[in-house]
Amino acid sequence: MALTMTKEEREAFLADVHVAVISVAEDGHGPLVVPIWYSYEPGGEVRIITGRTSRKGKLLERAGRFSLCVQTETLPYKYVSVEGPIVAVEAADLERDRRPLARRYLGTELGDRHIESTRDVVGNVLVRMRPERWLTVDYAKQYGTR
Repeated sequence: MALTMTKEEREAFLADVHVAVISVAEDGHGPLVVPIWYSYEPGGEVRIITGRTSRKGKLLERAGRFSLCVQTETLPYKYVSVEGPIVAVEAADLERDRRPLARRYLGTELGDRHIESTRDVVGNVLVRMRPERWLTVDYAKQYGTR
């Protein structure tokens, strides 16, 4: 019995709200692996925001690609892991990029409060990745549950 998700299932799952774990290669060490907010629309690019001069930002620029994994934390377990090249790094815009991401994870009120408390933060970049490789599992398929 195949536990993999269809293209439609994996893209819908990735588009849902999950805290992702990003993995970026780091010379001389294991990869940097940390939780991160992200956004994705089916058929599109994975979008993350980070500080250009942060450890993560520097590693992303050097590596030119990253992996992202999202999962459920309740039964039946599911996960989607995606990896691909970075196709753009650009200044993160407050209204186009930062506010929608904060609202996605915190809701409108808390998201706006978060943005107001971090409004003066400079040097954030929007990093866009084109998914190339996918790895998925949906254990609901094994047990016939949803």
